[in-house]
Amino acid sequence: MSPESKVLSREERSKKTRDFRLRTQDLNQRYLRVKIDLQQTQLSQFNQLISIFSQKQSLTDLSPSQRTWRIFKRNKIAVAGAVFIVFITVVAILGYLIMPDSTPQANNMTIQLSIKKPGSSFMMLRLRKTEPVDTVNFLSKMLFGQPSFYRDIPITSFHAVKDSIIVGEYIGAEDKPERKAYYAPRGGKYNDYAPSAGAWGVIHKTFLLGTDVYGRDLLSRLILGTRISLSVGLMSVIISMLLGVTIGAMAGYFGGWVDACLSWLMNILWSLPALLLVIAISFALGKGLWQIFIAVGLSMWVEVGRLVRGQVLSLKQVEYVEAARSLGFNNTRIITRHILPNIIGPILVLASSNFASAILLEAGLSFLGFGAQPPMPTWGSMIKEHYGYIVMDSAYLAIMPGLAIMLLVYAFNLVTVGLRDAFDIKSQSTRI
Repeated sequence: MSPESKVLSREERSKKTRDFRLRTQDLNQRYLRVKIDLQQTQLSQFNQLISIFSQKQSLTDLSPSQRTWRIFKRNKIAVAGAVFIVFITVVAILGYLIMPDSTPQANNMTIQLSIKKPGSSFMMLRLRKTEPVDTVNFLSKMLFGQPSFYRDIPITSFHAVKDSIIVGEYIGAEDKPERKAYYAPRGGKYNDYAPSAGAWGVIHKTFLLGTDVYGRDLLSRLILGTRISLSVGLMSVIISMLLGVTIGAMAGYFGGWVDACLSWLMNILWSLPALLLVIAISFALGKGLWQIFIAVGLSMWVEVGRLVRGQVLSLKQVEYVEAARSLGFNNTRIITRHILPNIIGPILVLASSNFASAILLEAGLSFLGFGAQPPMPTWGSMIKEHYGYIVMDSAYLAIMPGLAIMLLVYAFNLVTVGLRDAFDIKSQSTRI
């Protein structure tokens, strides 16, 4: 072998040695990085396990109601639904105090302003009524409204002449104003405040959501419709809970011929469509708001009864119920003090679900003409009055109340899901 080839072979060997060392260092670095990543992953997983264990341990230290509330708060969507329901409830309670039209049933009609777009503003001549109008107290105004002291007339122009006021009365968007004169002996003022007794005044009135087919403020009627929907839902749920819990607990606890008879009644009513049953009860009781309370409540107690019956059947043979019997407690105390408190979770979940169903039933009945009668505003009747405008350029008249129904029912459904998870209904093998 020549000296040159020996030199080349040494260089190749040294190059291979360097390459081998570089590869070895690279592999060592990769191994160290993988090892560090693995250790960090294991550490994070261990921390997660510790946090989960500590959360479970802290939950076990809480009372059942506190544990349920803590789990419910973790469901942000359900909490948002509950906040929306609270907001709507406050709006419904305040009612006439925050409505632009605080007259009873928000029924202040101005036919000239029929079907005006949201945000429309008009100049109104406000004349004091000649007939006496009583001033109601704060509570009466909040619950029933305050009759208006004035008569509002839409105008386009005005000027005072001695003891009269000459106005251009607004007739319509495509019609010329009609010139009229009104007797106003004590003068008036041009501002946004109510005139003094016997005087006249000119104000600017804005309809935030427009007006309906009779020229009534749509926002005021939507707010008042909130009160009707919530009251129907509340009263219906109370009636259905009282009947369903009582009958279901009796059927499940006593069994025998009592269970057979009550189960037969529940199965018969369960087979009837809810809307047809409500319509039949409405025919028997008549039309009106209180009749709707009773009709919707009587149509929903069967679901509650079936649920309570199944729960009582599964609990009446457990140890603490047997212990209560051995101590000589009567059946009423065993049912009310030992069984019902342990099934309150499924009952509350079903109550929330039935609340949403009651709102839908009331809206459907009002749309069909069996609900609260005009001029009382309900969301269903508002859709009935304006559904023909959906194909025209005033679809908002029917969309607004429909959107209100959808949002309120959706909020109750979110709360229902949150309560179901908070009470851990799935683990109890309970069908809701």
